Amino acid sequence: MKNATSLKVRQGFILVFLLVVALPILFYSIGRAYFATLVESTEDTLQAHVYSLIANIQIENNELAPFFVQTPDLSRVNSDVLAFIYFDDAQKWSSDSSLSHDITPVIASHAPGEPQMNRIGNKPDDYWQMSFIFYMDADGKEYEVTVYLLRSNQALLELMDNFRETLFDWLVIMAIAITILMIIGFIWSGRPLKQLDNEILAIERGESNSIHNVYPTELNNIKQDLNLLLTSQQRQKEKYRASLSDLAHALKTPLAVLKSSPLAQDKDATEQLDRINVIIEHQLKRAASGGTDTWKKQTPIKPALASITNAMEKVYRDKQVQFMVKASEDSHFLGDKTDLLEILGNLIDNACKACDALVEIEVSQNQKQLKLKIGDDGPGIAKEQRDQLTVRGKRLDTYEHGHGVGMAIVNDLVDSYQGTMTITTSPLGGAEFNIEFDYD
Repeated sequence: MKNATSLKVRQGFILVFLLVVALPILFYSIGRAYFATLVESTEDTLQAHVYSLIANIQIENNELAPFFVQTPDLSRVNSDVLAFIYFDDAQKWSSDSSLSHDITPVIASHAPGEPQMNRIGNKPDDYWQMSFIFYMDADGKEYEVTVYLLRSNQALLELMDNFRETLFDWLVIMAIAITILMIIGFIWSGRPLKQLDNEILAIERGESNSIHNVYPTELNNIKQDLNLLLTSQQRQKEKYRASLSDLAHALKTPLAVLKSSPLAQDKDATEQLDRINVIIEHQLKRAASGGTDTWKKQTPIKPALASITNAMEKVYRDKQVQFMVKASEDSHFLGDKTDLLEILGNLIDNACKACDALVEIEVSQNQKQLKLKIGDDGPGIAKEQRDQLTVRGKRLDTYEHGHGVGMAIVNDLVDSYQGTMTITTSPLGGAEFNIEFDYD
C-alpha cells in the first residue's frame, strides 16, 4: 500500500533527522551554554577574590603591608587562579599560585570602581582577566591601586571536555532510547495500515468483497468510504449485467428469425448477421468484464499464454507455427481473465495468420508497469496503414474468416485499462504489437 510505504519513509526521515541533525545540534548548543556558564561562574569567582584582596590591602611607607591569603585558589602553587596587585605603576604583590605560570596581566585602563573582565594571551595559553581599579589614602597620599585576578582558560576547557564526555554518553543513551521507542511506535502505528493493505489486496484478488476489521478512528472513515464504494460499484455492475442479459435475450429471437429466413441464404446477408452476432456477444462480455472494475484481480499471464498457444498450434498445425515465449512465472495482469484472453487471443491469432513460421511473445513486468510484445516474421504492416488497424470493421488482411472487429476489440480493452498500444516492426521482420499498462 503506497500510503503505508510513504508513512514509513516519513517516519524513517524523522528518525534520521533526530539522530543526524537534532541531537548533534543539541550537543553543540548545550556545550556552548555550559561554556558560557563556566565563564560567568569564573567571573563571579574572580570578583569575589578581588573583594577579598581589597579587604586586606594596607599601604605603609609607600609599600604594601604584608598580609595572609586564606583563599586556597591563590595560595596553592599548582592553582589555575592568579592574583596581582599594582600601584605606582609597578607590581607590588603576586599570589603564590602565580609562581607556576609565566604570565603578567595586561595593564587595565578603565573607570575605577567597576570590575572589568577580558580574555588575554594567545590560544591555547590564554587567560580570563578581571581588573578592578580603586583609590585609597595612606601616609597622606592618594594611591591608585589595581587588583588583577586571572584564571587559565585551559582549566575551563578541561572542565568543558569532561562535561562533553558525560553529555555525549547521555546523548548516546538518549539516541538509543529514541530509536527503540520510535521503532516500536513505527511498528505499532503501521499495524492498522498493514492490515488495511492486506484487506485491499484480498479484495483485488477476489478473495473478499468488503473490509471487515476494526480500525482506529483515523482510518475508520476510510474503511466506511471504501465499503460504500465497493457496495455501490457491485450494485451498479449487477444492474448493468441484468440489463444486458435482458438485451441479449431480446436480440436472440430476431437474429434466429433472420438466420432462418430466405434472406439468410445470401452470402453477404449471412456475413452481416454473423458480424452483428459477434459484436453483440463482444459488447455483452465487455460490459460484464473486469475492465471497468474499480478493483482488478491479479490474473497470471503464463497459464493464459500456454492455453492460447496450445490452441493456436492445433488451429495452425498445417503451418507448423513456432512460438517463442518469454514470460516469468510471477507475471500477472491486473484485470479480468476474460479480458486478458481476449487481448492475447486476438493478437496471437493475427500473428499466426500473418507469420511465415515464427511468432515471438514477450512479457516484462515491474512494480509500476506491464509490457506485452507480440511479433511475427510475416510481411508486416505499412506505417500509413497502422492507424487504420484499430478502426472497427476495417480489415487489412485477405483472410476468409473474421469481421474486422478483432483489433478494435483489443484497442477498446486496452483503453479501458488505461493502457496504450503501438504497432512497430518486429526484429523478426513482421509486425510487432506493443501494449503497456501503467500501475502508478
